[in-house]
Amino acid sequence: MTPPIILDIEASGFGVGSYPIEIGYADASGATWSAQVQPQADWLHWDHQAEKLHQQSRQELVQHGQTPHAIATYLNLTFTGQTLYTDGWYQDFVWLHSLYEAAGMNPSFKLEDLSVLLTTEQQSVWHDTKQSIRDTFALPEHRAAMDAKVLQLTWLRTIDLTPALVD
Repeated sequence: MTPPIILDIEASGFGVGSYPIEIGYADASGATWSAQVQPQADWLHWDHQAEKLHQQSRQELVQHGQTPHAIATYLNLTFTGQTLYTDGWYQDFVWLHSLYEAAGMNPSFKLEDLSVLLTTEQQSVWHDTKQSIRDTFALPEHRAAMDAKVLQLTWLRTIDLTPALVD
């Protein structure tokens, strides 16, 4: 079974004025990719608690981040016409929109909430399975590509609980 493509976005904080600082994904083959986002001049909100979680300073992003245009172009070329899934649809949609607005572009793919793919059985074991995967593989939290990978591995491990469809 082909797993869903998972997109994750880390941000400068939560709430009004926050913006994407890192975007990452796990593709259908399981490969991961991420990019730090170079803040725009009018992206001013910075939450020091978020910085502690992400271990990425604003100065590091200014110096080493890729431009929104470069990231948006890459994502569009990679995922044209496809659906990507996220576990934080509302916030990730807002942050993705901020990235594409700064790039002067529109996404060529659809972003959907991962929950639409989950059965009741998957939902009932999701949290414990996700924590088990984090513990087993010692994957860091609050880094976009690794968070996407954990979600994809959790989906794969829980999909076995989905009853086969009967015609």
